[in-house]
Amino acid sequence: MTAHTPEQHASETAETSIAYLGAQGDGAAILPDGHTVHVPYTLPGERVRIAHTASGKWSLVDVLSPSPARVEPECALFGLCGGCTLQHMDRAALLAWKTGRVRAALEKAGFSDLPEPQAFQVPPHSRRRADLAVRRQGKDILLGLHGRGSADVVDLTTCPVLHPAIMACLPALRQTLRSLEGLYRAGDVRINLLESGLDILLVTDGPLSTADRSRLAALSSEQSIPRICWQRQGDQGLPETAAQTGPVQHVLAGSTVNPPTGAFFQATAESEALIQNAVLEALPPKMGKRDSVFELYAGCGTLSFSLASRARVQAYEGYPPAAEALKNASGGSRLAVECRDLNRQPIMAKDLATAACVVLDPPHVGAKLQMKQITQGKPRSVIYVSCNPAALSKDASALQAAGYRLTSVTVIDQFLWSTEVEAVCGFTHESSRRSRTGPSR
Repeated sequence: MTAHTPEQHASETAETSIAYLGAQGDGAAILPDGHTVHVPYTLPGERVRIAHTASGKWSLVDVLSPSPARVEPECALFGLCGGCTLQHMDRAALLAWKTGRVRAALEKAGFSDLPEPQAFQVPPHSRRRADLAVRRQGKDILLGLHGRGSADVVDLTTCPVLHPAIMACLPALRQTLRSLEGLYRAGDVRINLLESGLDILLVTDGPLSTADRSRLAALSSEQSIPRICWQRQGDQGLPETAAQTGPVQHVLAGSTVNPPTGAFFQATAESEALIQNAVLEALPPKMGKRDSVFELYAGCGTLSFSLASRARVQAYEGYPPAAEALKNASGGSRLAVECRDLNRQPIMAKDLATAACVVLDPPHVGAKLQMKQITQGKPRSVIYVSCNPAALSKDASALQAAGYRLTSVTVIDQFLWSTEVEAVCGFTHESSRRSRTGPSR
């Protein structure tokens, strides 16, 4: 079996077996001299022939004995486009591997008696968020993703991950980009598929001309794109609206939000619902009417409205446009919103101690200073939504040291064929016997 990878000049070859997958999805092989090397596009248990390339890395030459989990990649661009790293792996095996990553992160944090994780996986063609690179190449425009470990852009002519509505707009978008005077050499396009349709943020390396704005307005009208915003590379201010033909709306747990351009939402509609359900199931049972939930890193309200159906919610979000959108949509006394940068001004322990539950969905790097206040305040329950097993392990170790036990784990593979994994973990404080209105004295 020959590898589906670009050919590279090899200075040395070897036959070896793959022991396990590393965090980046590359197979780990132990060479005869004892060194461990990582080889892309390989799977555990396989016997492979690998080559030591001129760049100093090892590449796959041939699969001599394939794993039962090996499948034919679904995309013709796999191995060129860097968007997917594990399309050669059966989806069931992929979900099991990601579940194992979450397990390992929690065990590293000190939790030895883990509850059995619930595991879910989204279908292909469901991702509603895309961050694409733009490059001029002669008279053509490349619109797609970077090659793996490369600055080169692979033109995205097909994709089994992205929602069909996003893929359908790319030819017209590519044609418009080709004519833009404000796109000198490079830019970026960020696309959200909302309830109201596509919402596009265009970033270019030059200023838009009057003609450019007319072209974007035509694109918005012809493709029924409610809003196209623009920002110049390096600008620190908010993007400006270049064209708008209708309202921009998204529905979260029955509530309608008018989000800012480029707003963060979960990658798929399916995973959004799964995360919401997992958080609700992890809430303390029999919450009273006076119980309150502190929601940290609330965004535009992915979890806020679901939580507000069960308790009073105090939501905090650091990005002002997102906080404003959530505040405008809150519509009731059960959901209060405050704009606050939690990495610079965390909610203090004495306030968190009064909460029946603290729910947090921190950025990729984790909760940083906020975690220290959580572990000092010791709220009865903590629900942690994670997109990074390394950050989860670090923050969960602080909870374990503070006396929390792990009560639930939900794993959601919403980033299909990548190494990324989402997890929702519920924690309860071992010694918590406090009243429903405040901490015990």
